[in-house]
Amino acid sequence: MEENEIWKGTPSQWTNFGTYVMCVLFCWLVIPIFIAIWSYLVIRTWSIQVTDERIIEEKGVLSKTINELELFRVKDIRIEQPFFLRLVGLSNIILVTSDRTNKIYRIPAIENGKELKEEIRKAVDIRRDKKRVRETDFE
Repeated sequence: MEENEIWKGTPSQWTNFGTYVMCVLFCWLVIPIFIAIWSYLVIRTWSIQVTDERIIEEKGVLSKTINELELFRVKDIRIEQPFFLRLVGLSNIILVTSDRTNKIYRIPAIENGKELKEEIRKAVDIRRDKKRVRETDFE
């Protein structure tokens, strides 16, 4: 069975706004120019793909890391809209999971966060039903 893509994208460059401002202010030092370029490349080479089975994240400018999160492991989903991101229409999606390497997974600074959150929520429910997985908490 083939996976269906729900969403694919990268975080917004707005996450680097503070870095860019500082680099412009101190560009006469030359090093901030390289910091700005590096910050741009970090976001540019960061790819997040949400399918109906998992979330696949690829990161890295020189070396690449691929991280996967199975959707049936997602326990809770929330949206955060810090003031500055809210001004430009972006939001962060936070996933609380039972995965050992990704207890809290964050999809930062994306457009249409509410719609993607709902798509992920639906996909999590469907995936749990297919895998016959039930999430229980022990305290």
